[in-house]
Amino acid sequence: MSDNKFPSEVIDLPSEGKLYPKDSPLSSGKLELKYMTAREEDILTSQNLIKKGLVIDKLLDALILTKGVNSNDLVLGDKNAVMVAARILAYGPEYECEVILPSGDKINRSFDLTDCPFKKCSDEVTENNFTITLPISKKEIKFRILTGKEENEINQELDAIKKTIGSSVSPELTTRLKKVITEVGGDNKQIVINSFVDNMLSRDSMALRAKINEVAPDINLEQDIEVGGESVTVTIPMTVNFFWPKAK
Repeated sequence: MSDNKFPSEVIDLPSEGKLYPKDSPLSSGKLELKYMTAREEDILTSQNLIKKGLVIDKLLDALILTKGVNSNDLVLGDKNAVMVAARILAYGPEYECEVILPSGDKINRSFDLTDCPFKKCSDEVTENNFTITLPISKKEIKFRILTGKEENEINQELDAIKKTIGSSVSPELTTRLKKVITEVGGDNKQIVINSFVDNMLSRDSMALRAKINEVAPDINLEQDIEVGGESVTVTIPMTVNFFWPKAK
């Protein structure tokens, strides 16, 4: 525990720390969070941060007590888990929200956030370095799971491209893959990676994205609910009410 005067909890991360450098505090697979106060609620109402899309990052940065760590150091799945933990510490595990059914209908339901299990890395994973041989090109690809910082860099790059090309198709998929892939057929030069991604066949791209989804740690926000006597699977949305539940 830290020496901070506010109450805090040490939480587990889905990655178990396996995707971080050994000298990073995150390699322990744990993170210390303080309980939210009215000061952090002020962050949530900052129109400036909301417009810039930075409100959640600033909130998590204010809650993280582990020295030398901020929200952008976390891989996306760990960041999602920290958001859920922060919400539970602030307002409790009950979360009432509107969900979309497979039929397209919308209903209101209450969920227990403590029922959301972790999707952890496999036992074989020891570092943020993964390999796949693509089904069509037969190229061996090495890739990694991106951190929040790298995700932000991608978004900034896409925003810059959008300003240049206007309403034309945004190269979101290829931009992300160029960040994710670290090596193609033993070659780690960025120019080689870029050229490969730009010419990657769809079946290879689909196989790579499926592999990334398979190995990436996360918190599972899917739950089964009963609707009209049938069980359906829905995804718990992180809406504006996630950190602003209705007062009871």
